[in-house]
Amino acid sequence: MEPEVITLAKQLIQKPSYTPDDAGCQPLLMNRLGGQGFSGEHHRFGAVDNVLMWHGEPAGPALLFLGHTDVVPPGDLDAWVHDPLSGLVQDGVLHGRGVADMKGSVAAMVLAMEKFVGEHPNHPGKVALMLTSDEEGEAVDGIKRFMPKIAEQHHFDYCLVGEPSSSEALGDTVRVGRRGSLHVEIEIRGKQGHVAYPQNADNPVFKAAAALDELGRFAWDDGMTDFPPTSFQISAIEAGAGAPNIIPGVMTITGNFRYAPVSSQDSLAAQLTALLERHGLDYSLQWTLSGEPFYCEDPKFRQALAASIEAITGRQPEFNAAGGTSDGRFVAPFGIATMELGPINKTIHRVNEQEKVSHLVQLENIYLDLIKRLLLS
Repeated sequence: MEPEVITLAKQLIQKPSYTPDDAGCQPLLMNRLGGQGFSGEHHRFGAVDNVLMWHGEPAGPALLFLGHTDVVPPGDLDAWVHDPLSGLVQDGVLHGRGVADMKGSVAAMVLAMEKFVGEHPNHPGKVALMLTSDEEGEAVDGIKRFMPKIAEQHHFDYCLVGEPSSSEALGDTVRVGRRGSLHVEIEIRGKQGHVAYPQNADNPVFKAAAALDELGRFAWDDGMTDFPPTSFQISAIEAGAGAPNIIPGVMTITGNFRYAPVSSQDSLAAQLTALLERHGLDYSLQWTLSGEPFYCEDPKFRQALAASIEAITGRQPEFNAAGGTSDGRFVAPFGIATMELGPINKTIHRVNEQEKVSHLVQLENIYLDLIKRLLLS
């Protein structure tokens, strides 16, 4: 007989919830959990659907599961071995867009909560699931906007995000935080002119060359426990005036900082400004903060999750803060201890996304074990 977590994961995969379209995933889950005695509320901001479903009382420990129902587009359909919306199981593997990122996790969370409430209908504390359809997109009308509204009415001690944190084996890696993401656009100004008369121009590309070299080698900080040193990467450089015989007057550099809590937007801005000043550049900076870093140091939460993983899989997880950003960055600032555990991340955002059936069954059991450790102990 097919595990119930796989049946539910299939139902979610078969809905074309390409960001920011929920495509009916959240109503399906609200109806299901509502029938199990869960309360729920839905809020739509713009084109984005957000929902919170919970069971229990304000008194006692409170655990929030966090996920998203939107997925990235499938890409080249001809490159898929199976239809990305098929939810096909073959040789013990579940196929489809979003199975790892993160409809499999959502299904596991729902089944774990259902089983817990079925076994302990009068349990202490509260267990909840928050979902958005705007994690893979702009992430503006999702948890970023929803969480402040929820925080006015609900208290949570812990948050577990279902992002695919595992690397080689289920549960081998837990994200105990995420680095901050800070974008910057650097405009370097020179003087436009004809390529045949460089004495009448000032090429910003040459002016910035030494600074770019230093940017690639600069040590912004030393990192900290569970966090690597800050990384700065250039994602785009633009210059040129539309013709091959013109020396450009402006060069624009687009870059991104991924940084640990030991640094901040202010400290990184000060260091970048000092570097550009040392090279005597005429410049301007435009900053966009995508997300601040967060870090879970809560010993009870860390120990409970590690114990749940070991109990179900037999392995001890590595704690780190690698990878990109997640919606956890919108929850942690409310004083909620936040970590991430989910499926294998090797096929996420790729064609032929997949995850083993056994992994999702184990994930459900890890989530269930964690609920018991946090709410019943």
